[in-house]
Amino acid sequence: MTEYDPRLVAPACLYLASKVEESTVQARLLVFYIKKMCGSDDKYRFEIKDILEMEMKLLEALDYYLVVYHPYRPLLQLLQDAGITDLTQFAWGLVNDTYKMDLILIYPPYMIALACIYIASVLKDKDTTSWFEELRVDMNIVKSISMVILDFYDTYKIDPQRGLPEDKIIPVMNKLPSKV
Repeated sequence: MTEYDPRLVAPACLYLASKVEESTVQARLLVFYIKKMCGSDDKYRFEIKDILEMEMKLLEALDYYLVVYHPYRPLLQLLQDAGITDLTQFAWGLVNDTYKMDLILIYPPYMIALACIYIASVLKDKDTTSWFEELRVDMNIVKSISMVILDFYDTYKIDPQRGLPEDKIIPVMNKLPSKV
């Protein structure tokens, strides 16, 4: 894909992603807004056919493999298995925030779900130690993912109305192993 103009690849990726997530954006609208945002800049003069042709090239580069796994399903199953469904809303919000990071590209969805459950259980004072031991999951990975999530909150000082306030982040950070 390195031989293609990134100014064309990017909107084609958006177009394809919208189709994969079943939130299709019409190609003509995409072209319209690109022209509206970029004005008379000739570097961004793409037609609908350009986007559609690049979409096919992207599909070929991906070998038509468009299955995307999200942490939501494992999250619900794991919460039910642990018997802590009262943490669902809080853990779900944590999962939502992981999409602002690259975790979904690095770790399997179930590990992200476990990290979100771990953080939620610590913040809500739920003892899940024995449940995590039964899973026989590598807690170093779960804690590593948890640290990335908490570092995100700490770095961006998430608005208390929309995310975790600082007074909630600090106790969880203190319970995790210190950074090496």
